[in-house]
Amino acid sequence: MNKVAIVVLADKETHSDMGRIANALEVAKELKEGGDEVSIIFDGAGTRWVGPLADKDHQMNPLFDAVRDKVDGACFFCSGAFGVKNEVEKSGIPFLQDYDGHPSLKAYLDKGYQVITF
Repeated sequence: MNKVAIVVLADKETHSDMGRIANALEVAKELKEGGDEVSIIFDGAGTRWVGPLADKDHQMNPLFDAVRDKVDGACFFCSGAFGVKNEVEKSGIPFLQDYDGHPSLKAYLDKGYQVITF
């Protein structure tokens, strides 16, 4: 069984950013369906995706909902820095702030996770 932490860093400014979030969610879905351990972390500009993905009218909401149970959270510091703290709170996705207000990727590595960034 694989153990994979998917870190979403993609902003939501360009078409390629949309492709990166779509690929991150697809990989998470494939891993989940394959019985692997998968965790999704929204970090940096990636925190800007949480609100739109949680919106039932967003085109990628069904894909997000398929893996929502695999979302560990969003970076507390970056959610503030990118002005989306309220959107993240409203979505119900928890904040991660294990290391200086950020998620601890070392903690995932220490647990044997491979880290993939999108």
